[in-house]
Amino acid sequence: MIDFDFASYLFKKLLFLFISLFLVATLTFFMMKAIPGNPFLQEQAVPEEILKSMFNHYGLNDPLLVQYIKYLKGIVTFDLGPSFKYEGRTVNDIISEGFPVSMILGLQALTLSFLSGITLGSIAAFFQNKWQDKASILFATIGISVPNFILASFLQYFLALKLDLFPVARWGDFSHTVLPTLALSALPTAFIARLVRSNMIEIMHQDYILTAKAKGLSSFRIMTKHIIKNSILPSITYLGPLSSQILTGSFIVERIFGIPGLGGWFVTSITNRDYTVIMGVTIFYSFILLVTVFVLDLLYPLLDPRIKIKTEAIYAK
Repeated sequence: MIDFDFASYLFKKLLFLFISLFLVATLTFFMMKAIPGNPFLQEQAVPEEILKSMFNHYGLNDPLLVQYIKYLKGIVTFDLGPSFKYEGRTVNDIISEGFPVSMILGLQALTLSFLSGITLGSIAAFFQNKWQDKASILFATIGISVPNFILASFLQYFLALKLDLFPVARWGDFSHTVLPTLALSALPTAFIARLVRSNMIEIMHQDYILTAKAKGLSSFRIMTKHIIKNSILPSITYLGPLSSQILTGSFIVERIFGIPGLGGWFVTSITNRDYTVIMGVTIFYSFILLVTVFVLDLLYPLLDPRIKIKTEAIYAK
């Protein structure tokens, strides 16, 4: 039996994670420094002496290499620095305040996308070329084509203003999360539905499925035990990019619905040239994406034995 070197596999994945995070941090830092202007450019009627004092206080007069080293040190020590525009607030404070809100919204959108996408894709494949299939394809096409900010405005107008079913905006109880969750989940739901449909149709024509039918297994048992299980595996791989997509998509959606999540802080920091917040939030979201992909890379061989066998063969060479 081939001996699987899991420690080597884990080390390489961790090394890739840290290298990727380092590259993102470096690119973000130098891109921010390359942008013309400074965080205090919008301040009016501020004496030159005060501006110089502010630059000295935040270390913006230090050599670029010194600033870069301090920036990397802050990332390693989980100290992302102070905000340039909000006195007495640090980037850590802003993230700890805004991210729980974005996380609630994101988890709801992820769950809805995954469950509804699998359901629609399964129905479309089971009723291939029938009206159910065509309706699912139409929904998927609309979900992929319509941007989430347009869908968010439509949901506000139709479900909130016209039908008065949900609040128009702001953040409160569960009812305030329904419309933004629908706006965020439309695109990934459509993508997962199309992915599941194509995989399921392919699997339904495999030899082992035909053999199961010849043995007299019921259609329900074949569908639940073999077809659905194998067809959703590619969708699990998509969860990593999907998490990032929903979180970054929430920037605009949170702004539209007036949700005090991290997306709103990020958009405001860009308009305010609040460099530390921009860099800190970018690093934070990149870290979430990389960790999600890392966990999925470890779990996927457990979910699909074929991937495990291929991985073992690679590390056995």
